Amino acid sequence: MTSKQISTAYNLARARYAEYGVDTEAAIKQALSIPISLHCWQADDVRGLESTDGAAVDSGGIMATGSHPGRARNGDEMRSDLSKVLELLPGAHRLNLHAFYAEGSKQMERDQLEPKHFGRWLDWAKQEKVGLDFNPTYFAHPYAKDGYTLSIGDDEIQDYWIRHGRACRRIAQHFAKELKSPCVINHWIPDGCKDTPGDRFFNRARLAAALDRVLDDKSVSRKHVIDAVEGKLFGLGSEEYVVGSQEFYSNYALTRDVVLCLDLGHFHPTESVADKVSAHLQFHKKLLLHTSRPIRWDSDHVVILDDAVRNLFLEIARGNVWDRVYVALDFFDASINRLGAYLTGARATRQAILGGLLDVIAAFERQGEVLRGHERLAYMELNRSLPWGAVWDELCQRDGVPAGADWLEDVNAYEMNVINKRG
Repeated sequence: MTSKQISTAYNLARARYAEYGVDTEAAIKQALSIPISLHCWQADDVRGLESTDGAAVDSGGIMATGSHPGRARNGDEMRSDLSKVLELLPGAHRLNLHAFYAEGSKQMERDQLEPKHFGRWLDWAKQEKVGLDFNPTYFAHPYAKDGYTLSIGDDEIQDYWIRHGRACRRIAQHFAKELKSPCVINHWIPDGCKDTPGDRFFNRARLAAALDRVLDDKSVSRKHVIDAVEGKLFGLGSEEYVVGSQEFYSNYALTRDVVLCLDLGHFHPTESVADKVSAHLQFHKKLLLHTSRPIRWDSDHVVILDDAVRNLFLEIARGNVWDRVYVALDFFDASINRLGAYLTGARATRQAILGGLLDVIAAFERQGEVLRGHERLAYMELNRSLPWGAVWDELCQRDGVPAGADWLEDVNAYEMNVINKRG
């Protein structure tokens, strides 16, 4: 569509939404301002930069399936891909790094990591004017091969991972100070087992005590570092028992004053994560939200604008709790063009944010109107057919990025000129 066509369609949509008390101008402005943290690991299929020969390491239950050509093989290629993605995305963004994306002349033990090992990432973030978030990497390591890290019964191995977690928090604080933006550091710990454990109490007690030691570092300020903990229903190698379950981390976060992470891909596909938001926010100060898409099991497919992600942000809009959530992506698909995966998932997430801000029900509530049951249901259905797509195209146009699917031309050209030459 031409710029004129987009503007014409938007003006009609603006008038249509105004009939129901929805201010599309305010919705566009706010939707562009909410940061989405892009996950670096989609660019290289969650391989990390520790292996100098590019070989994949034991993933600890994380698997990116597919063999689409052109995977980023080093930090420079990853940053090039991410810069192209940012060029085609509307709105504010951050980058979420995992610890095993450290760079240096030789492999550094994870408990010895320092800010200098992420200097090139920090320089890139300053250049792109994005904030950085961070994650300790408690997987893909010889000390994680038997299914347990922080919760293990071996004191030497547990101490190693405690030192790693503490090192990562110091790195996160460095990012926050350099970029003048708090760094969300998310602790996802894959510990668990494939079949029924003999004792569920032991490892959970060990995990709680170990995390306490990770967090008990007075040199790291909670002003700069926002700690989060992420539960999981099950995964590869932990089908029967996950030490850090949702119940475990919900209670841990409450009692330690840290943030609880809800990942759309970490629950049974029939569970509503949207329903959990209002329940948790009665007690938790804030939530970290990972948009992902489970299919059949915890598989972290590329986000699309399905009911799960739409309902998540409708719930946030109806509670007006935008200032109490952090938004991030978490998926990995090696079967398709990886930039296409990034753009589809990130755009779907921001479309869902915009959809929440355009919600007719929330507008009625702001005006103090009380809807009866059939009225509420009718307006919820109306939400689906209102011309939100025209508002989205206008949002993209105002932020100087391609509207609709016009970004495909740029991605396909980048694939031909850059990705296909990687060998």
